Amino acid sequence: MSLLVFTGNRFLAEETLRDTLMARGLNPRELPRMGGDDVTAEALRPHLSPGLFGDGGVIVDFDGVKPDKALLELLASAEVTVAILDEAPPATRLKVYSVGEQIASAAPAKTGDVAGWVTVRAKKMGLKLDRDAALYLAEVFGSDLAGIASELTKLTLIDGPFARDAVQRVVGREPPGDSFAMLGAATAGRPGEAVMQLRRLIASGEDPFKLMGAVVWQYALVARCVALLQEEGRITEAAAAQRLGVKPYPAKKALDVARRLNEGKIRAHLSRILDADLAMKRGLDAGVTMERLMVQLSL
Repeated sequence: MSLLVFTGNRFLAEETLRDTLMARGLNPRELPRMGGDDVTAEALRPHLSPGLFGDGGVIVDFDGVKPDKALLELLASAEVTVAILDEAPPATRLKVYSVGEQIASAAPAKTGDVAGWVTVRAKKMGLKLDRDAALYLAEVFGSDLAGIASELTKLTLIDGPFARDAVQRVVGREPPGDSFAMLGAATAGRPGEAVMQLRRLIASGEDPFKLMGAVVWQYALVARCVALLQEEGRITEAAAAQRLGVKPYPAKKALDVARRLNEGKIRAHLSRILDADLAMKRGLDAGVTMERLMVQLSL
């Protein structure tokens, strides 16, 4: 009878699916839901014909499933409402979906985009959430919109307005560390902040050896940016990204660090990074070695 395809962020797609089906007189909780190994033609076929009381329906979750063309065409030809959850379908599936209705939800991933979504959702919930508080939630949860929605629901139970510190007390989580922020703090002479970022990164599960690899890669960009600044005098982030062959974000961050350095300092820092890398490979405590390096880079 109708094919409905819900794409975008999984949490938002689920919400949209529920609202859409309810608006059409179907209760999502009463419909069969098929996912994983159950998404086969044999398992789905009994649910694709109307029951005694008219239109029925089925919810099909393609998470972790790679449906073939025959299965997609079977669903598209169903005599009942078929609601498909498919977060990011490839072009081949989109072509089949064109026979039905595609309902796309947002899929914010970058911190700024997630913070924007938080602000809009908080407003709809009647919460007076300031910009820094929205940014904090985006930093802590990333693209886990379900986790953010849960925290916003908590906030409706207490009085606002909600600044960053008030929300942080309710959530009780520290933002994850940022390796570029760590290096930026170190080169700006703020060892305490650099070590804090390092500890947050390790606490969030980052391997110190992988962090050292990131430091080596990032400082290689910084060194090249120092050279570019010496050659050009001034250089835009876009031009640096093109010259370095990287995306604008790492180019911007590397330039920020490079502007505080000169050739002598970058050589000294690279030498310290090499010494720390060798120390870790020789079995010295990786966490302690990384912390010592952050202090050394701040000198």
